[in-house]
Amino acid sequence: MTTRTKQLAKLLIRILIATGLLVWVFSQIDLKQFWQAAKMARWQFLIAVWLLTVVLFWIRSMKMRLVLKKQDCSVSVGTLFGATTVTALYSMIMPGMLSTGIKWYILKRSTGKGRVVLSSMVYNQLSTMVVITVFGLAALMISNPTSLLIPDAENQWLLPAFCGILLVAVVLTSFLLLNIRTGGKVIRVLKLLLRPLPAKLCQKGREILDQIAIFQTVGWRFHLMVGLITITDTLIGGIVTYILAARSANITAPVSVFVWLCAGIYILGRLPISVANLGIREITLVGFLAIYNVEKSAALLMSMILFSALVVMAVIGAIYQLSWSITAKKSILQ
Repeated sequence: MTTRTKQLAKLLIRILIATGLLVWVFSQIDLKQFWQAAKMARWQFLIAVWLLTVVLFWIRSMKMRLVLKKQDCSVSVGTLFGATTVTALYSMIMPGMLSTGIKWYILKRSTGKGRVVLSSMVYNQLSTMVVITVFGLAALMISNPTSLLIPDAENQWLLPAFCGILLVAVVLTSFLLLNIRTGGKVIRVLKLLLRPLPAKLCQKGREILDQIAIFQTVGWRFHLMVGLITITDTLIGGIVTYILAARSANITAPVSVFVWLCAGIYILGRLPISVANLGIREITLVGFLAIYNVEKSAALLMSMILFSALVVMAVIGAIYQLSWSITAKKSILQ
């Protein structure tokens, strides 16, 4: 079997997974209730979701520019924004983090510094993953959905305790990993932990850890600045977007619930098991919002509103792709 055939087979499997999850979700929905929920939706919040998503992409581009600049690689925010939207376009057909390869290719072609771009993207993803995981774990501790699932259980403290331990572990590991004195030792330990994994995954993990090592010498002020931008990114572009999408679908639930749902869907979306996060987002929202007595039809509508924001960014990405293609052709003709 050729490499191209294997890639097509993997893509087909992921499309089938997304389709299967969507079929299951829609089988749980009363279509009459769904159309009723759509009629009662407050569509002014939909526009706000789209605008906030554009702001989110712009903030991410500013953050990426800062990270690249630290490695003496200057790229305009406009170029980074365009590359990010084009990545959103390709995420419609490429699963999980695989679509970020498109962004790497665009920036490599623009700068001629492929290794610098790769290390910056790894650090950028790591900082985002850490911040959103911390937010999600803290929100789970506060909301503690087990108290609603099993109201009379004596061990309701287990989930908050587990989340608290995991939260401390994530923060401590990140601190030690990026510290110049302890970073090397942590990387060696993490590489040892990767050994039981399949050879390809182990190799990829080692490459990622080697790229992270580059940022162990930049100083705590730089990490603090990136952390603050990432927190702003998470609050404005992630959590507020989820709250507005819920408002649009007339869903009422504690804010902390939307925080850990946003975190959970983001983390699951990094796995190459679906396309455009389809199926994963829907089944997560429909399943977990039911704990808070949210109608499945309303949860599905919220999911579709969030997906529509990705479609908007993909359309912008298509415009960038077309514009760059026309510019490239003109330069060749000249």
